Amino acid sequence: MAKTLLNHIHTLVTMDDQRRELTDAAVLVHDNQIVRVGSAADLANEVVDHIVDMTDHLVLPGLINTHHHMYQSLTRAIPAAQNCELFDWLKALYPIWAGLTPEMIRISTQTAMAELMLSGCTTASDHLYIYPNGCRLDDAIEAAQQIGMRFHASRGAMSLGESKGGLPPDRVVEDEAFILRDTQRLIEQWHDASRFAMTRVVVAPCSPFSVTTDLMRESADLARAYGVSLHTHLAENHKDIAFSQEVFGKTPTEYVEDLGWIGHDVWHAHCVQLDQHGIDLFARSGTGVAHCPCSNMRLASGVAPIRQMLDAGVKVGLGVDGSASNDGGHMLNEARQALLLQRVHHCRPDVLSAREALEMATRGGAAVLNRDDIGQIRPGFAADLIAFDLNTLSFAGGLHDPVAALLLCASSDVSFSMINGQAVIVDGQLQTLELPTLIGRHNALARQLANGDTRR
Repeated sequence: MAKTLLNHIHTLVTMDDQRRELTDAAVLVHDNQIVRVGSAADLANEVVDHIVDMTDHLVLPGLINTHHHMYQSLTRAIPAAQNCELFDWLKALYPIWAGLTPEMIRISTQTAMAELMLSGCTTASDHLYIYPNGCRLDDAIEAAQQIGMRFHASRGAMSLGESKGGLPPDRVVEDEAFILRDTQRLIEQWHDASRFAMTRVVVAPCSPFSVTTDLMRESADLARAYGVSLHTHLAENHKDIAFSQEVFGKTPTEYVEDLGWIGHDVWHAHCVQLDQHGIDLFARSGTGVAHCPCSNMRLASGVAPIRQMLDAGVKVGLGVDGSASNDGGHMLNEARQALLLQRVHHCRPDVLSAREALEMATRGGAAVLNRDDIGQIRPGFAADLIAFDLNTLSFAGGLHDPVAALLLCASSDVSFSMINGQAVIVDGQLQTLELPTLIGRHNALARQLANGDTRR
């Protein structure tokens, strides 16, 4: 039963209900949870097993990534997809992804998670929706357990191929009965509903243009029978809206409302083209949104109405989205881009503050994932904490307000990270895997995938 004291923190951003920011602060961790938060003087007499000196460090709750496609880190900057909007981008990449193997899923998951962790992320949701050549969601879950990241594993699915009016080619879709059976198996095998759970399973048909209405309904029934969350893509760009109107005779919001895909246990990715009816509906129902600014800019999908969502009371978290539409997975940079994109879109520098963007990345993400045990530094919450060294170049000249400097200045990597009470990054170095070895294997597999060679 180890006790660890993070001591003499220069600036502690708690993100608690009072949004307290403390100086010369300390945090006491007992095993995997936070038990005391206060000044260094207040906690000076605590008997502990380990002391971590946080002098000249900015400490925050671990950042929470609410939407990702980690396998896509194998197909960054593919030439044929560099200048495409969403639907053409998908059509260019589906044939390449058809060559994925179980090892590629494992290695790409760990590569994506290493990037996230070094950028301040401690919890991530990943949406894996393509399963060729024996790939399983289990491959990603086992990879996450090895690297030590808190993980919401979304069992995605595509069942509506081109021959039936869907977007993906027939060879990458699955039978719907099998999808439901496998999703049930994964929930029963891996889902942990307890407080501080490191692994949770999410039911996540890919999108309205790649699955049938029946699968959407049955997936919602399955999720609610087991008490797990629901996730999909929604209203990402104008073509997405046009597809919904043409095929369903409804807006995407009306479509998911009719299917029961709203509520505190549901979150939708992107919502770039969410209308006022959708904003009001999501606010009333507690439905969450994963905002992915870098991907939305990369694919020219538009600018999500985040200020309007926040003002209406919609739960909004941040997501880095797929590493082939963002081409990166730097969680802190995603928060910075969210800040800048709203400002340029509204032509108002006060439309979103640095602290509001950080709140989306912490408390907001926790709310979207339907969790009340992460996203804050307060007693009774999981010991997921990150620290940035203020004596680095990116903070030089910005210590008048180090919290704002974290986003207004160049994006940093963490100096220290703790997930579930375990130090996973120390002095800026990942502790759980050999990063050079991982990167080398990842690059080799990426070349194989791009070349259509899936041999080991």
